[in-house]
Amino acid sequence: MVPLLFHSFKSLKPYLFRTSCRSYHDYIRFATPGGVGRVPLNSPKMIGVAASRGNRSHQEDFHAFAALSLDPEELRLSLQKSLGIDWNSKGVNDALTRQVVFVGLYDGHGGSTVSQYLRQELHGLFESVHKSQIPDLFLWIKDQGGYFKRFRGGALAPWIHKTEGTPPLDLEARATQAFFEVDRLLSIENAARKCGATASVALLQSLDSQTMPFYSSNCLALTIAHCGDARVLLYSTNEGIAFPMTENHHADSRIESIRLRRMMGSSLITDSFGESRWMGALANTRSLGDLQYKPYGVTPEPEVKTKLLKGTDWAYMVIVSDGVSSVLSDDEIVDLGRDAPNPKAAAERILAFAEEMSGGEDNASVLVVPLAGWGKVQGPDKTRALRDFRRRQAVGSERQRRM
Repeated sequence: MVPLLFHSFKSLKPYLFRTSCRSYHDYIRFATPGGVGRVPLNSPKMIGVAASRGNRSHQEDFHAFAALSLDPEELRLSLQKSLGIDWNSKGVNDALTRQVVFVGLYDGHGGSTVSQYLRQELHGLFESVHKSQIPDLFLWIKDQGGYFKRFRGGALAPWIHKTEGTPPLDLEARATQAFFEVDRLLSIENAARKCGATASVALLQSLDSQTMPFYSSNCLALTIAHCGDARVLLYSTNEGIAFPMTENHHADSRIESIRLRRMMGSSLITDSFGESRWMGALANTRSLGDLQYKPYGVTPEPEVKTKLLKGTDWAYMVIVSDGVSSVLSDDEIVDLGRDAPNPKAAAERILAFAEEMSGGEDNASVLVVPLAGWGKVQGPDKTRALRDFRRRQAVGSERQRRM
């Protein structure tokens, strides 16, 4: 890994100032009859984590958790825009009103410089970016040329020319600004020209009148900011159905093929393994880093989706890197964790089966986030027979290989 010597660059003084004002925590607060309780996010009962570097010599997958402190008015506007909800935070403890739980998974490629940077800094940037910085950031984006000469700002459009008298950021704009800011800050790092990372971030905000932790909240707003090919899946308690919150950002996917053809024409090349790669090199057409490919349409602009989770409708959320999703279906991934005693055990079960099927060829990571319906999944395990068949096939293939 190339060290990030940011302290030696005068251009990053504003960034260093912002980081000193951060107020995120590694624990969450929630309402109790006697006041406010706290629970650490790194507890295996809070968020289950399992990761492996597989047969590779180095690990390029990383993750991060944090409880952010955001402007309640910004959160209100975001809920109104995305869900049509008029959220009233009056009467709620200010620290609880501001709290949004951040869960991020970062899958590096070409090295770990970018994914390590995201683990260390993205949650802080997400909290500290401000709309006043957008005009300068937009000028830097336009200077990347090529694809970005025609970029109109996307979710940042209301603030690209002036910010005085404009509304607060919503979560989509905040995510977009933070992701682009990562590229701007990494533009001084030579390693970030040839390596990059995907980023899939889940933001959880309890809307209960008496704020509860995300794992027991009866009314929970889930926002996903996604860039790349990690999978974010919800698992329903009613018959155990997998609900995907993300689409893979590959050049031949629906949303990306439309975007790239409109702006760039076609640079899709199929390699000798039959895999489609943009510019003949990249599987993902959205990533952070990969700066040498940015003029050719590779963007850090996240796709943002929001969903309201009510009552015990959902058992848990799973976030996996492509080391898992490339060998397991969405249904297999979520079914594997359904009877686990805790989120850590669920994550380990998913990872173990993925490695059994792939032989550990890639880095692989699994995050399991329990929701109010944890332990209440109804109906049969739909993929058990398929998994048993695949396991027998894998064992038979391994025996033949050793003969």
